[in-house]
Amino acid sequence: MSDLKLFSGTNSEYLAEKIAASYGQPLGNRTIKRFSDGEIYVSFDESVRGKDVYIIQSTFPNADNLMELMLMVDAARRASAAEVAAIIPYFGYARQDRKDKPRVPIAAKLVANLLSAAGVDRLMTCDLHAGQIQGFFDFPVDHLDGAAIFIPYLKTIQSDNLIIASPDVGGVKRAREFAKHLKADFVVCDKHRERANEIASMQLIGNVEGADVILVDDLIDTGGTITRAAEVIMGKGAKSVRAICTHAILSGAAYENIENSMLTEMLVTDTIPLRKATTKIKVLTVADLFAKAIHQIQQNESVSSLFL
Repeated sequence: MSDLKLFSGTNSEYLAEKIAASYGQPLGNRTIKRFSDGEIYVSFDESVRGKDVYIIQSTFPNADNLMELMLMVDAARRASAAEVAAIIPYFGYARQDRKDKPRVPIAAKLVANLLSAAGVDRLMTCDLHAGQIQGFFDFPVDHLDGAAIFIPYLKTIQSDNLIIASPDVGGVKRAREFAKHLKADFVVCDKHRERANEIASMQLIGNVEGADVILVDDLIDTGGTITRAAEVIMGKGAKSVRAICTHAILSGAAYENIENSMLTEMLVTDTIPLRKATTKIKVLTVADLFAKAIHQIQQNESVSSLFL
């Protein structure tokens, strides 16, 4: 009998089912419902005593996803699970990882504290907005690299002049890693914001004339940065512009911004479900990557061996 049990929160069940199928074990039975005032009720419908319990739930808005996850963790702990691992493909509140001005919270640290208080023993996530967030946790963090999904696809693109681009200075390290794997050059878009989700100006650092450009980012929210970057790059003589991002938040007018942009296509993963279909967005699944990582952990083998 397996010493592992997989469970899913409500809004990540679409992905959890694919992870479970790839791993070769069905999702466990649980009940999640609400009282009439909206309060969440959780129970496991099978024994988890002495088992390694993996709970799959991305923490994209609204905050009920995070609350549901913590209740499931607490229930597993109180049911004598041997170890409780939170699989959070998209780790919400990661953009608030420092005090960039007075009197603001460090939300990523607060969420880390909440998960610790709930009883999480291990965290598995993918492409954190800032890698140093791993240091907010006092238990093991398996930080999976989305490049392992994107690079094989990008290698199928036929181009004599492929260039990787970062849509902002903060993404230079990510762009450099992609450029190294694809043996390509990279350029940087330097943007200036006056307020959140609004770009005042953007300049391109590097030459893209006649190139097929790949914009690399960890997440896309309104789509303003990525579509503006595509416009600037095409204005500098690029032949085509594609974008890849791990977490497709896509709020506000993002779908319209992308559909009407100069992007040839956008590659995203299924850490967050798309709200609607669009001709320019192609979804690659992270299910196999997470399933392989779970297997490696259960066998006490290296997780980093899964990466490029």
